[in-house]
Amino acid sequence: MSRLHTDAVEVQRHDDVPAQFLWRGRLYVVREVLARWTESGGWWRAAGVQSLHDGDSVAGGAAVAPLETAPLPSSPKWAQRAWGEPAPDVDVSVGSAGVDDGEQDWFRVEAGAGRWAGTGVYDLCFSWSTGRWSLARVLD
Repeated sequence: MSRLHTDAVEVQRHDDVPAQFLWRGRLYVVREVLARWTESGGWWRAAGVQSLHDGDSVAGGAAVAPLETAPLPSSPKWAQRAWGEPAPDVDVSVGSAGVDDGEQDWFRVEAGAGRWAGTGVYDLCFSWSTGRWSLARVLD
């Protein structure tokens, strides 16, 4: 059986995975990471993307700014690789790259709230758009 939650938690990470988390005033120590996955959001459903796809200037009743395009600047000679590609550290992006697709990183962990307490299985979620962690599910 599982219980769904949307409780905010504080998570401390080690080697890019949760090591412990604070939930409802109790500190849980992660014993093992059982699974890890990433869910990309529905970036293709965003109004701007739909507008580009459909060729409309209006999406969802709100005016969408026209897509601005500009040629990429040529890289300086010192930033060229032997075969002519720009080096990866040369800034060649044009326009804003701030597409919030609602991407989330999920971790299913086995954790316990103390030496004598038993362990449980918890789904922790990190939302890239908000920069916050939440406890999404407790599995019994």
